[in-house]
Amino acid sequence: MAGGRRQAPPREDVLAAAMEMIAERGLEKLTMAALGREVGMSSGHLLYYFGSKDELLLCTLEWSEGRLGAERGRLLTRTAPALERLDAYVDLYVPDGHRDPHWTLWLEVWNRSQNADADARERQAAIEGAWHRDLVALLAEGISRGEFRRVDPDRFAARLRALLDGFSIHVAIGLRGTDRAQILRHVREFLADSLLADA
Repeated sequence: MAGGRRQAPPREDVLAAAMEMIAERGLEKLTMAALGREVGMSSGHLLYYFGSKDELLLCTLEWSEGRLGAERGRLLTRTAPALERLDAYVDLYVPDGHRDPHWTLWLEVWNRSQNADADARERQAAIEGAWHRDLVALLAEGISRGEFRRVDPDRFAARLRALLDGFSIHVAIGLRGTDRAQILRHVREFLADSLLADA
């Protein structure tokens, strides 16, 4: 109504704007004041809704992970060989390149989690758990169909994700000699040696 109080944008719009700012300008430019200008809210209003920048970042990560989780679900439920779906999982996991916005955000949330409370740690564990459960299920399916050798799916998933995390950090920070294509080759070689041999 004319002259009335302007309504705050929906929470999802705020989180989408935060992610877009990280993608376009980098995490260091994401301040409460800058985000407020972007979405037409005061920084005080944003703080009222989120409480702190740490909470804003974690909420943005959860929102981004929700979208990735939906995409992962579509990829993993396709009618395709397990190896093809595993390749899609790895492709989705590894950053697109240096300063990938999702991984930039993830690294920042990890870094800040040293001082996080129990609730924030639980929420981070839930994100990790979703990736892990999907991978375990895919490995178990591939083993049951005889596509993969008989490994312990839970242990193999933990090790594969540790490998992916290490390589992904190198890609996200732009470490020389670790571009995305090279990392994907390393991972495929590892899978060929450890998962496909004797299948």
